[in-house]
Amino acid sequence: MMTFANAGEARSWGTVLREDEVRFRFWAPSRSGVSLRLDGQNRKMREAGDGWFTLDIPGANPGSEYAFVLDDGQVVPDPAARAQAGDVHGPSLVCDPTSFAWQNTEWRGRPLEEAVIYELHVGTFTPEGTYRAAMEKLPHLAELGVTVIEIMPVAQFAGNRGWGYDGVLLYAPHNAYGTPDDLKALVDAAHGLGLMVLLDVVYNHFGPDGNYLHAYAREFFDESRHTPWGAAIDYSRPQVRRFFIDNALMWIGEYHFDGLRLDAIDNVRDPKSEPEILVEIARKIRSTFPDRHILLTTEDNRNITRLHERGPNGEVPLYSAEWNDDFHNIAHVIATDETEGYYADFAEDRWTKLARALAEGFVFQGEPTGESPEPRGVDSRHLPPLAFVDFLQNHDQAGNRAMGERLISLASPQMLRTLSTILLLSPHIPMLFMGEEWGETRPFNFFTDFHGELADAVREGRRKEFQHFSAFKDPEQRARIPDPNDPATFEASKIDWQARDTPPGSEWLALHRTLLEIRHRVIVPRLAGTGPRAGRTLAAKDGVIAVSWALDRLMLHMRANLDQTPRRGPRLRGSLLHAENGAGLSGELPGLSVAFATETAHMP
Repeated sequence: MMTFANAGEARSWGTVLREDEVRFRFWAPSRSGVSLRLDGQNRKMREAGDGWFTLDIPGANPGSEYAFVLDDGQVVPDPAARAQAGDVHGPSLVCDPTSFAWQNTEWRGRPLEEAVIYELHVGTFTPEGTYRAAMEKLPHLAELGVTVIEIMPVAQFAGNRGWGYDGVLLYAPHNAYGTPDDLKALVDAAHGLGLMVLLDVVYNHFGPDGNYLHAYAREFFDESRHTPWGAAIDYSRPQVRRFFIDNALMWIGEYHFDGLRLDAIDNVRDPKSEPEILVEIARKIRSTFPDRHILLTTEDNRNITRLHERGPNGEVPLYSAEWNDDFHNIAHVIATDETEGYYADFAEDRWTKLARALAEGFVFQGEPTGESPEPRGVDSRHLPPLAFVDFLQNHDQAGNRAMGERLISLASPQMLRTLSTILLLSPHIPMLFMGEEWGETRPFNFFTDFHGELADAVREGRRKEFQHFSAFKDPEQRARIPDPNDPATFEASKIDWQARDTPPGSEWLALHRTLLEIRHRVIVPRLAGTGPRAGRTLAAKDGVIAVSWALDRLMLHMRANLDQTPRRGPRLRGSLLHAENGAGLSGELPGLSVAFATETAHMP
């Protein structure tokens, strides 16, 4: 029997609906007393040990407003609220997580090898910016050849506008986008179209506005360790650990998400626990939902592999794949010739670096970088190609630019066609950023909805970030950087669906459809049986990159020239699969061209 929801009674945090009552639970170890405010009436909660306060209320109904009153009179929302009545500072709502009528109850997901990921931000994916509006666009993605949509974080954050990485109520879907049932309807509709749905979750910090944990649970944090966002979270404490494990299980169990993308896990440090929190989250998910295809990905700038190792038969015990920033960074340097900031590490030996990313996964596998003399990364050749998620664009790589430009505004169209072909036909998992499939030119800016001193600090801090870049050394130029708190900055980031049907949009769309059709027909069937050390670099010089992969009973060959000058590379063997800009089997490569071929043969 298929398992979707975990048992609600097993949860430590948040409200639990029973047959004739609601149990309210609140962890406040820093406080001597707590009251529950339900529908405007205060009721003293019972101490239950280990910092917990609890109260059972007969007849409480879904939709009732509640909050917790601390012993000094401060009123705070439930940190594990399933929904809020309004913003993050106000009361929470009692919710029935079982009330939604699911239609696609037999859905089990799709195997890893079929993954083609499409990252989207709910607020800017449609003009309306809601879960229901996003649902109406899903047929476009299914027809395109996407198999997985990845939704940027939806845990409720302060204000209405934001990327989602400053969430403070991690159990409550952001209500500016709709209700919990609206989000469930989006997931259900995606499953009906054969689309998996991933949720981006942030377990490394809480946002700066609306996080009240310090007021009643200082023990939630380890003041001896710090992250870029303040005191580190103490994952070794059992109550804190359950907060994040239960949250992960909720998204997959109650909302039927097919997996999670864990943000910036290099800041999820748990040195005192065995197993560490990241390992336990993955194990809990896979043991709780053993009959479903669960896709778990991570973002981590350390280039580690220990969380992505395969089992003896190629199975995935923990995490399925890692976001491969190295591939993006070297591709971006080649496409734009930008070498400032973190791109400086990719300025030299760029052809070798791109070939290595394609053949082996990470570019840095234990070498020092310009940012630090310490070695970065470990050997990644033993992982199969499916352990890496590659992309040319994502929310970070556009939004962390001062003006939010997409790659199409920075590189030539032919360069972008060539790189897009490489991305979608390589055996790694490809990811597109919303609108990329039709060549969206609107920016994706960094935007927030803060007010007062916090808004001023965010605006000035963002502009200060770019003062060392040559284009923004002049204060007048920095003043042109969009104000994250201006609603116009958010509105400018909404993708333009009308551009899809213009001649340029139709041409880009046709390219992506063609490449994804080839991928699903020829490459995907060979990926499940493809093991480690599949890739080999044959050439990487003067713009010419030649890589071959030994897939399951199939050789996949790529020859590319990412220079403007015509070059000659190693001759291709087998049957031509796809070519761009006049490339072919002969090895003659016009400027900015690429060819893929296949053969049933051994690795050369």
